[in-house]
Amino acid sequence: MREQRKKLSIIKNDPENATSLKVPSKVSLINQWVSMGGEVIRKTLLRGGPIVALLFLIIYLSFASPYFLSVSNFLNITRQSSINAILAIGQTMVIIGAGIDLSVGAVLALSASVSAVAVSYWGLNLGVGILLGLGTGALTGFTTGVIVTKGRIPDFVATLAMMTTARGLALILTQGLPVPSHFTALKLVGYLPAGLIWLGSGDILGVPVPALIIVAITILGWMILTRTTLGRAIYAVGGNREAARISGISFVRTKIIVYTIMGLLAGVAGIVLTGRLNSANALMAEGAELQSIAAVVIGGTNLFGGEGGVVGSVIGAFIMGTLGNGLNLLNVSAFVQRVVMGLIIIGVVVFDQWRRRRFAV
Repeated sequence: MREQRKKLSIIKNDPENATSLKVPSKVSLINQWVSMGGEVIRKTLLRGGPIVALLFLIIYLSFASPYFLSVSNFLNITRQSSINAILAIGQTMVIIGAGIDLSVGAVLALSASVSAVAVSYWGLNLGVGILLGLGTGALTGFTTGVIVTKGRIPDFVATLAMMTTARGLALILTQGLPVPSHFTALKLVGYLPAGLIWLGSGDILGVPVPALIIVAITILGWMILTRTTLGRAIYAVGGNREAARISGISFVRTKIIVYTIMGLLAGVAGIVLTGRLNSANALMAEGAELQSIAAVVIGGTNLFGGEGGVVGSVIGAFIMGTLGNGLNLLNVSAFVQRVVMGLIIIGVVVFDQWRRRRFAV
């Protein structure tokens, strides 16, 4: 605008030289504004789609149910979405690296069972029990990474096998019973310490502990992907594996680290879920793998790898949690909710592919 005023001033004061200046017409200015508006829309669809969808969902449910727009309900949504959000952060790294992990729910159950058994029946310190659970998750993820890279087995097959194995190990460890159990005939009398329950059900100054855990893990995940060599390697391997190899990036090391992080986060989610339920069992978190993948897709990460971010995936997890909460408040049948969630995932995937073709640079 300053440049245009300058040109108009020259035209007014020096009409003879006015012909040498090209003053934008109203039509060209309108075209520029339309172009700028299109650019804003393009960037919004490419980067801000999940947050826009979440805002529209919140606005709709606020009018649809008088019980939705309350602090207590939002805290409830946060607790309900916490497990999926934690898993989605790890799943995002796996998918960006052109992989997929179907074992996260089973690894969560195994890690939770190890921690619960350790503190309930083995009499170990809470800190030691938590470390054992986290270590179990990380070791399981490391094993998966080695199988995928060294064994040259597709991610889908390797993680499917690990899912079955982890569930089986958890069943053996717990004897198929919830932990803690009070079946004295089987000598399985125990309890979970208050500190473990606090991690899933407690709060700090009114803020749920799981929410604080999500914030911390989101920041760490974002920093890993955007501020570290490992993050650049994950994007490179997922975007073009051969180009990454030529650039000196180790495919094997990157994959193993990514799956180890995924296993570690599954362990964190297992501990949080155990605290929330005040119990652990070998069959907990069934279907969590599909929920985490759905959150990642809704959050805008490319299923073919090389593109995405953890913030979008966390928003995707909250979209799913908010939708589920809203449907419950509207008294929608649990069976119908499954259909609705499936249709939404399909619609999001179709829209995601369309917007990438239509608005990508």
